[in-house]
Amino acid sequence: MSDNELGTFLRTWREAVTPAEVGLPTGARRRTPGLRRAELATLAGISVEYLTRLEQGRDRNPSAQVLGALADALNLSLNDRMLLRRLTKEADGGDPLLCAAAPSLSRTARPTVRAVLDRLEPAPAMVVNWIGDVLAHTAGYERLVGPIGLLDDERPNLLRYLFTDERACGAYRDWERVADDLVARLRHGVPLRDPHLAELADELTVTAGADFADRFADLAVTPRRTGSQHIEHPEAGSLRLLHETFALPDEGQRLIVHLPADDTTAAALDRLNGRRPGALRAVGEAG
Repeated sequence: MSDNELGTFLRTWREAVTPAEVGLPTGARRRTPGLRRAELATLAGISVEYLTRLEQGRDRNPSAQVLGALADALNLSLNDRMLLRRLTKEADGGDPLLCAAAPSLSRTARPTVRAVLDRLEPAPAMVVNWIGDVLAHTAGYERLVGPIGLLDDERPNLLRYLFTDERACGAYRDWERVADDLVARLRHGVPLRDPHLAELADELTVTAGADFADRFADLAVTPRRTGSQHIEHPEAGSLRLLHETFALPDEGQRLIVHLPADDTTAAALDRLNGRRPGALRAVGEAG
């Protein structure tokens, strides 16, 4: 096995991608298969010298931003981005971000919080930890997001789904705004030195590239306690939802409840939950 698998991976992909695939002109006299180093370096926004060091194994610790830029430039698939990230960690001798002294990250919701979720049925509601892992949810939430794939992973995560699952862009009509809000909450709601935040941000910078990295670097966008989403549901059709967020500070968790924003959505959620239309009321009617 090569002791420079990261460099071999980058060089192999660079030589496999044609200029036409990345929007560059194809000259008649090209002695290098695929992209030249200078071309890839330009596309990724790094120096040729630094790319050379990476390929030759003289630098084995590129930042997540550099990896994300290279992955974007090479049009890597999600699986290949994950492999690139793993090779980088192995080349660097493991993951120093996850240490024994790391603060505990909650992976379960308290029984009393679960009891609150039971009382909220059939409203779509969930509990998430500070990095967006879905810890518990109502059956109504599963009926809402199960068909769009959000709960498919063994440990569902809102950000990982939104930025790496191809179904997310089709499901969220307002994907850009939802992405802005989720990243802003991650960026402002957790100390930057938190190892779990760093691990997730590192992962998504590589796997999602600039879509995530640019938002994570933008300090001007702040999270909102209330917000809205427009979901295209494969069974219930077009749904307009509002959501309210309640903090559970002792556990570093949040309870998020989705509510119908109009009568059409209220009736669609009733049908989705097997209830007589009219049982739920749109938020605008309250009062």
